[in-house]
Parts: sequence; C-alpha cells; structure tokens
Amino acid sequence: MSSPDKKSGFINSKYLNAATAVLVVLAVLLVCILMFNPSILGITSAGSHPEYEDEIFDQSMITSISIDISEENWAAILANPTAEEFYQANVTINGETFYAVGIRTKGMTSLSQVASSDSDRYSFKIKADKYVDGQTFFGLEEFVINNMYQDPSYMKEYLSYDMMDYIGVPTPLYNYAEITINGEYWGLYLAIEAVEEDFALRVYGSDYGQLYKPESMNGGGGGGNGGGERPDGGEMPDFENMDFGNMAAGDMTGMQDFGGFDPTAAGTTDAAADGTANTTTTTTTRQNPFGDGTTFAEGEMPTTGGGDMGGGGMGGGGGSFGGTGGGADLVYTDDEISSYSQIFDNAVFGNAQNSDFKRVITALKYLNAGEELETYVDVDGTLRYFAANTMLVNLDSYVSSLKHNYYLYEKNGQIVILPWDFNLAFGAFQSGSASSTINFPIDTPVSGVSLEERPLIGVLLADEEYMELYHSYLQEIVDGYFTSGYYDAKITELDALINESVKNDPTSFYTHDEYVTAVAALYVWGDLRAESVQGQLDGTVPSTDEAQSANPDALIDTSALNMNDLGGMNNMGRAEGRSERTTTTTDATQTAGTTATDAATATADAAAGQAPGMTQSADTNQFGGGRTRGAAPF
Repeated sequence: MSSPDKKSGFINSKYLNAATAVLVVLAVLLVCILMFNPSILGITSAGSHPEYEDEIFDQSMITSISIDISEENWAAILANPTAEEFYQANVTINGETFYAVGIRTKGMTSLSQVASSDSDRYSFKIKADKYVDGQTFFGLEEFVINNMYQDPSYMKEYLSYDMMDYIGVPTPLYNYAEITINGEYWGLYLAIEAVEEDFALRVYGSDYGQLYKPESMNGGGGGGNGGGERPDGGEMPDFENMDFGNMAAGDMTGMQDFGGFDPTAAGTTDAAADGTANTTTTTTTRQNPFGDGTTFAEGEMPTTGGGDMGGGGMGGGGGSFGGTGGGADLVYTDDEISSYSQIFDNAVFGNAQNSDFKRVITALKYLNAGEELETYVDVDGTLRYFAANTMLVNLDSYVSSLKHNYYLYEKNGQIVILPWDFNLAFGAFQSGSASSTINFPIDTPVSGVSLEERPLIGVLLADEEYMELYHSYLQEIVDGYFTSGYYDAKITELDALINESVKNDPTSFYTHDEYVTAVAALYVWGDLRAESVQGQLDGTVPSTDEAQSANPDALIDTSALNMNDLGGMNNMGRAEGRSERTTTTTDATQTAGTTATDAATATADAAAGQAPGMTQSADTNQFGGGRTRGAAPF
C-alpha cells in the first residue's frame, strides 16, 4: 500500500502530464492558425490577398467607378483645383455604393497644367474614411485615379508597374477604370492603390516598417505630412514666386531636367539608316509660365528678373526646387533630423518618431560611406527597382535633378526604394531625341546629375558584384519581358481591353487616332530599347554617357521611332486651349525622336480641350448590384 506522499506525487504527475499535453495541443493549434489563417488573430501575413484586390483591381476587366457629388462641392473643386481640398461624395465601385467618402484633386505640375487649360479632367484621390471612421472600399482606405495626362497610349504607367512587378519589385495594385461623375461618363483612368497602410499590410504584413515619400518640390517640406494625408505630392510649388537662384535670362545651364526642357534638343538630328541627317526645325510659341502673360520662342528662356544662374540645376539648399540638400537625394549630410526635411516631413504614417528618423539617417550614413551595405540597404530589391527604372528610361524620378516620385521603405534600419508615378516613363520626361532615349546608358542611368549625387544607385553600381547583379536583372527583363514576346502580347491585350473606352472617352487629352499611333509607337519603342540594352550588356553598344559621346556610330539607329507619338512634356494633347504652335519640318523623312523643346514646360503648356460629354444614367452599371455600405447619403 502506497504512502500518501507517493499517491500525491502520482496525482500531481498525472495532472502535470495532462497539462503538458493540453499546452502541446494549443501550441500546435496556434502554429496552424498562424500558418493557414493568421487573420483570426488580427495578424496579416506578407503577400496577403485582400478583398479589394479582386473587387477594384481585377485586371481582366475595366473597373466601373461612379462619383456622385453635390453641385456645390463639384463647383468648389473646379473653382480651385490646385488647393487639393477634400470634399464629400458618394462613390459606387462595380455596383457597390460607399457613402460620404472624401475626394480631392491630386498632382503637382500636371495638376497646375490641367488647371490652366480648358480641361476639367483632373486626377483624384478617393478616401473612404475621410468622413466616416473605419469605412473602407472592400478593405482599402484610399486609392487614386490618374487621368492619363501626357500619355496618348494610355499604357505607359500600366506597363511600367507591370515591369516593376515582373522583376519582383513591390508595386501598388492598378487597373483601368471608367469614371462617371454625376451620371456623365467622364473617361478612362488608371486606378492605383495608395501606397499607405493597406499597401504595407498587403506587401509586408502586420509587422511593417516606416514609409516616406521624399519630395524636393515642396519647398523642403513645410508642416509635415499629417500622417500620410498628402503622400503623392506635398505642397504645390509656387512657380510665379519661385527663387531660381542666380539665373540670367537666356541661360540654359542646368535646365535639362526642369519640366522636360532640353536646350540642346531644338533642331536635334538623328542619323537616318542611310547615314544622312534628318533635321526637324521647330518654331513654337509658348505662353510664359512665370505669370506675366508674355510669350517666348522655342529655345529662349524667359526673363525671371533674378540675376544669373550657375550650373547644376535649379539652385541649391534644402528648400529649393530640385537642387541639393534636404534629403530627397539620399545624400548623407549630418546626423540632424532637420537636414532631411524632404524625407521626414513626408512620412506616410502618423506614428513616425525621431527614433525612426534616426534609423534612416544611420542607413544613409553607411550607404554614402559604402560600408555594411547589405545591413543598411536592401541591395537586391534596390537593384531590381533600378534595373526596371533604367529599362523604362523613367527620368522623372530619383535619378534626375527633381529627385522625387518614389517611396522609401525602412524596417529595422534597412532601406529600399519603391515605385510611384510613371506617366513620363518611356523617355517622355525630357525633350531629347529618340536616340538619347533608346540608347539611354545603363551604367550611368542618371540625368542632369552625377552618380555621386545619387548614392542609392551610384554607390551600388561602384561595386563590381552589385553591378553584375544589376546587369543580370536587366538581362532578365530583356529576355523575359521583351524578346520572349511578353511585352508585345501585353500591349495587344491592353489594346483589346481599352480601345473602345478610349474611342468613347469624352474628356481625353488625345484623339483616338493619336491613341492608335501611340500604341504602334510602343511596339517600336520596346523593340529598339531591348536591342540597345542587349547591346550595352554585350559590349557592342556603349553603356556610359562618356563612351556614347565618344562613339556615336555604335548606337542603335532610331529612325523608325518618333518620340512625339508617345506624348510627354512637349506633347500635351489636343490643340484646343493650348498655346499656338507652328511647326516646320525640314526633311522628307521625319526623324524619329526630334521634338520641339519647351522652356520650362513643366508649368507652361495648357494641356487639353474638353470634347462634348456623353451622358449615362447614374444607376446604369454593367455589373448590376445595388449593395450599399457606409453612412447615410448626404
């Protein structure tokens, strides 16, 4: 017969074993939940597939978005579009209505250009929870709709995000959308997921880091971002009162990247296939963008009344337009947070603190020193981004003097660049020739600045191993995206999807004939760009600015391409409401890529006339439905 102590020990042991078994079962159950359905615990895993991905961004069809807004609110938007103020509206997406959402105009130079034209075709940001706490569009708090400005093909931004996604860069979701405003068909836009909390949750999971939208065009910050309220642009630049430094009238030095202006492009020549020069002489009368109502001839800089300007862009200092300093160039200055206002004043999340900013500064310090790069920079992700950006000749970005149109993501002290805004990709940002676009050098992929001035790309390409990795991603894009036939097939697929919508677009900046011409030019652009990049990778085509200048005969012939067909800073759309243009071509065979140069076009060109509108019943929707969400209608 066992003693009481032995019996008690036996019982305790039995309970302990049972408790252990229960804990093991619970642990296994928890692991299963985390693996297969972490959302039960409020955890979102990286690479998740939210409802809005299917409901708004299903690329097999065009999304239907109907905006119903009071006459008073709509009139207020049109009366002062550059204020970018939110107004209340109801929005129906594919048949489901969301009440009392916020809508505002968006953009920077494109917004000011449309505002000064005869068109009301603005890009918009649409925010579900602006007036109703917790309201979302199928789980998405906000998205933007872009108006296809400066893109007669309607495809440049779509294809750019597609290429970024192809090479493995995290991109916002995107899809074509037919927009209706107060029952009137407004046109075909591109809907894009806002790069904010929902993007971070979808891409990185619940344990995401910090996001910034560095911006050099907002006077160096000014007041902060308000927790992501304006991550797509910051303040509108004041072009009438802007300080252009020491710039003399007629001095073009350093202006190549301002608004697409290239002082060397007037009368640009490209070598034709037979070796002769095709010359296009262009006379263009432009409205002075600086607000005094006078005009100036092509290639002539308006007087700003401000002395003279030295080389190196649009002045200096952290608060200048472009220029140096302020942090958007990711150049390490010192350890002071205030030295990087162009980054930290544009923090996307409202919870960013000084400790977060310090981690970014530390990363920049090591990046600029070229030390411990893989600790402080996501080298692989960054090189994937720059491979695609270089392939796309996307110069309205980090790689030019404007150093904007990108996001900077940081987690645990490591930074990486993310994509945004591609309407001026495919070489549309500058007014150079087709040759300078198609043969854009892969080993010096910057414009108007040096590689040393852009350390995120310059430091990495100075490392032989990283240069080789960068080249491998370019090769992957050439092989898999272009020579495989994928690029051509994608254009054909998109054309079949949107052609009729473009034809019926009542507010388009371009005619349908211009769209057809632009689509044809996209095929040619892809063939030539892939040929040039392949040659640069093989060594048969020079891959740096210096080598190309020394060996122009080795460049790919581009006489089959006219860059004007693809739109850009000098080709804003329909003639109605625009400045008078007179163009004389000297050559029976037009040179591909010769373009009229526009001094300070970024503010000058009145963009588009508005075609007669076509109407559509407010409740007409091919998707049916009629479900509603949100608060009561206003």
